[in-house]
Amino acid sequence: MIRAHTSDVEINGILKEESRGGVTYTRHFNQSEDYFLKLSEPFEVPSFSIHHDIRQSEPTPEYIKTLRRFMVQLKSLVPDLFADLVYIFDPAEVLRPTFYRLYRLEERYYLFHLRIDLVFRPQRHEVVVRGTNDTTPVYRTDHLVLDSNIIPLKDVRGSSSTPELFVVDELISETWIGETGRGYFVQGIWIDSDLTKFFSKLMMPRGKRIYPYYPFNSKFRTVCLSPLEPEATKRRVMIPVLHRSRVFLEPHLERIQQVLREQEFQESLPLFQEIKETVPPELESHWAPVSMKVYLNEDDMKEFQVIIDAES
Repeated sequence: MIRAHTSDVEINGILKEESRGGVTYTRHFNQSEDYFLKLSEPFEVPSFSIHHDIRQSEPTPEYIKTLRRFMVQLKSLVPDLFADLVYIFDPAEVLRPTFYRLYRLEERYYLFHLRIDLVFRPQRHEVVVRGTNDTTPVYRTDHLVLDSNIIPLKDVRGSSSTPELFVVDELISETWIGETGRGYFVQGIWIDSDLTKFFSKLMMPRGKRIYPYYPFNSKFRTVCLSPLEPEATKRRVMIPVLHRSRVFLEPHLERIQQVLREQEFQESLPLFQEIKETVPPELESHWAPVSMKVYLNEDDMKEFQVIIDAES
């Protein structure tokens, strides 16, 4: 379940304002597999309080005022990214503001869920004003880090205009399968990464390599789709892509989970090969135009630029 928590009338008003222009940008992944837009001009991220009691579902007045000012700036730079979205405050993620949009297809709800990541990264961000033990630094950057997913829902509690709770259609059972290590070095083992690779490789043309991008993932204990183009004009077309892929995957999900609890994902797995033979060509062809250009950034760190061939 995803709680809507508290929204903000002023931020939603900013998001609804008609904006023209904006800046140009390209799409990238960094070495840590974070997705970001590289803007043609930098923006400044203000200082936020580091601490917030997650039991408090309301943002502090100082926090929300700061976020309002920042969203005016960000909306002017990338207006189509935030067009038609609604803000919700997540007390557990104060440095990752959250936005959403509800869609409906064939009597099923789908939630577009977007987080913008404002966590300071010393190697990539230019400090304007140093932070303290209680506040983040003011910094400048041309990298807008995003995490977006389209999530299938089972129900929406409240009304579609003022939802209180998004009930995820949980298509995947428990993904925790055990622990490794001893003492302080104990680590949990989950199969989410293997599920993500299985789903994504299954739906791509054979031989297609677009690492570090995996379109489908098992977040929120369901089959989600992470769009490369999360803008309002582009994301809508991804709803039917997830819908058709989900309908195809559902009959196979239990067997896929059983196999991955016993073996790490490899394309040579018999079950993978069996299901791959039945994937409809129209689902695979959607990813044919996508490719990755590998390069080194200014710090000699590997990054990946997303290339989408408009003519394919």
